[in-house]
Amino acid sequence: MAATTLDLRDVPPAERHPKIRDAFAALESGETLELVNDHDPKPLFYEMRAEVDSFDADGYEMERRGPTEFVASLPKHARPE
Repeated sequence: MAATTLDLRDVPPAERHPKIRDAFAALESGETLELVNDHDPKPLFYEMRAEVDSFDADGYEMERRGPTEFVASLPKHARPE
């Protein structure tokens, strides 16, 4: 599964969610958006689950790699064949 990485740590907070939405929308079916963030993006998970039909909430993963490094995988549903 292909992944696109988006490092948000230097992006102003007000610009993060629009940037994430645009990057996720640009993904092909079955691809994953990998976010590098400075905090746990759990509120984003709830927002995506509620508002983005193509977000595969069951495939979401988050790993804390350090005090200011959280990496989340936001997969896009694969189209049925």
